[in-house]
Formats: sequence, C-alpha cells, structure tokens
Amino acid sequence: MKIAVTYENGMVFQHFGRTEQFKVYTVLDGTVLQSEVVDTDGNGHGALAQILCGLEVDTLICGGIGSGARTALDEAGIRLYGGVSGSADEAVNSLLAGNLAYDADARCDHHDHHGEGEHCGNHGHGCMGHGH
Repeated sequence: MKIAVTYENGMVFQHFGRTEQFKVYTVLDGTVLQSEVVDTDGNGHGALAQILCGLEVDTLICGGIGSGARTALDEAGIRLYGGVSGSADEAVNSLLAGNLAYDADARCDHHDHHGEGEHCGNHGHGCMGHGH
C-alpha cells in the first residue's frame, strides 16, 4: 500500500490542484516502512493524478479538492480522503489506526451537482494494473 499526502512544511496542504509536493508513505501490514517527499513541478490536477499513478499510490490524503481532480483520482483507482488538516505524519498514522477524521465531500471549489453515482463505485480500469 502506498499513501500520498498533499504536503507543505510537515502539514497536509489544503489545495490538491496547487500542491507542490506529495509525501509518499510505503506501508506494509499497517506499518510505515519508508516515506519520501516528491516534487510535483506545479502541474494541474490531471497531471497530478498521473504522478500519483507513476508512484503506484493507491490512497490520497488531502485538504480541499475540486470535482475534476476527484474524477481523475477515481478513474485512476486512487482512494481519496479529503478535508484533512494538520500534520501529514499524524494523518497517515490515524488512517492506519482506522480513526482518520475526513470529509467524503471535501471541496475547494463551488459545489458541483453531478448525476447520482458519477463518483461512486470502482470502474475497474485503474492505472496500476490491478483491481481494488
């Protein structure tokens, strides 16, 4: 399992599409084996989703996130935990402990109203070559 966190100065960065760094945690059996900070080179949300795919990330923790980014992550098979703030390390530890406080409807833009089910379910065509 690999968890990425939008990252700035040790904290969860609050705007996915503008994040300049991810902190990526490699997890095995509920324990963080290693972590590294990866620069994004200031790409937009579609490119950011591809960066996460290239890093083989399957879970993202972030603050606010727009609907386009949510769609890109969903299509990539990446599980999203939005609306998170505070320490990046503590957020990952909370997720692994099963008690991360997150907002399933976190947004950093105006509320978009899509058809029911558009963001739901597993599309089965993740970029990592395996099912979720």
